[in-house]
Amino acid sequence: MSEDTVLPIPNLSLAQNYFVLSTPSLEHLHQNARKDLLAGIQADQMAPYYRIVTTTDALELDEALAARMEAENKEELGKIDERLEEAKKTEGETDIADALRARANYLTRIGDKDKAVEAQKLALEKTPGLGSRIDIVLTLVRIGFFFGDHDMITQHLTQAEELIEKGGDWDRRNRLKVYRGLHLLSIRQFKRGGELLLDALSTFTATELISYNDFVASTIISNVLTLNRPDLKKKLIIAPEVIQVLPELPVLADLMKSLYDSHYDKFFIALASTEQTLLKPNRLLAPHARYYVREMRISAYNQLLESYRSLTLDSLARSFGVSNEFVDSELSRFIASGRLHCTIDKVNGVVETNRPSVKNAQYETVIRQGDILLNAVQRLSKVLY
Repeated sequence: MSEDTVLPIPNLSLAQNYFVLSTPSLEHLHQNARKDLLAGIQADQMAPYYRIVTTTDALELDEALAARMEAENKEELGKIDERLEEAKKTEGETDIADALRARANYLTRIGDKDKAVEAQKLALEKTPGLGSRIDIVLTLVRIGFFFGDHDMITQHLTQAEELIEKGGDWDRRNRLKVYRGLHLLSIRQFKRGGELLLDALSTFTATELISYNDFVASTIISNVLTLNRPDLKKKLIIAPEVIQVLPELPVLADLMKSLYDSHYDKFFIALASTEQTLLKPNRLLAPHARYYVREMRISAYNQLLESYRSLTLDSLARSFGVSNEFVDSELSRFIASGRLHCTIDKVNGVVETNRPSVKNAQYETVIRQGDILLNAVQRLSKVLY
């Protein structure tokens, strides 16, 4: 196998199916998820992973199937171990490293986490080529993604960055951007994660981690939240890579274009659909669904309010296709938390904007930084004199 061939192991779509089956609110997706999870486990003979998912009742335990897969695993590992012993006796270091990688990859494929991690680390120690070493570390990152181990992901992403700085090629640098971007989304760092995904949009090759359509969807979801309107059009709406996939992502097309075109009633509908069909069913984004929806609403309110000194609650409610009571309640909450710069005149039914002056903010920044500098100078003078 070519050194540049990246094996799609472990199969991350199975972890997604397992998440769906473990989430009662996604019951309408359970039938397909159960079918796909079982088919994937059987295809890769994943006896250890099968034992994990059956202990949580995501799948019913079939002892005959488990025994058959365990026998297949034992037989295949026996063959690999024989090749490894033969390589140790008659071959050089390169052949030994190849055999160790084959063993590590098989354990990774079948979902035996502890043994796979141990075997991958041993293969990493014995593998001489920098490119192959980077690939092993990225495989360890994928194992972390597969089992939802954030500490493992963080540790090996740092290790991959260090190796790539020593001379990683263009392809591996770009794949690392995707790995880092998805991890950042999973820990709610949408701005930095979105920037990395956007950087990799035209050079995406990391299909071992995520499908192209899902990658574009993640890129849109993260960047619609963080880009300003001019950049939203320039970097997403008219990007050829996005245009190519948008027909298959109609909900995100509506979300992005309705926000850009200021069709806020359509935007609210698209946002609700995005939450139900793309955020809550996604194991990386589900924990942040409420946060994302709230931040997107704030972004839309700010975008509309920027255009006016004041407007009536009636017109604001009509713009978003909601009731006066809803918009009053929501604006009050966001104003109280300092997220919207406006006031509500309930007597006259008017929302008045009071955006902070940019010059005043700059003046306050200069004063604050000047105070810090003066204090530092005073402390230094006491030391010197």
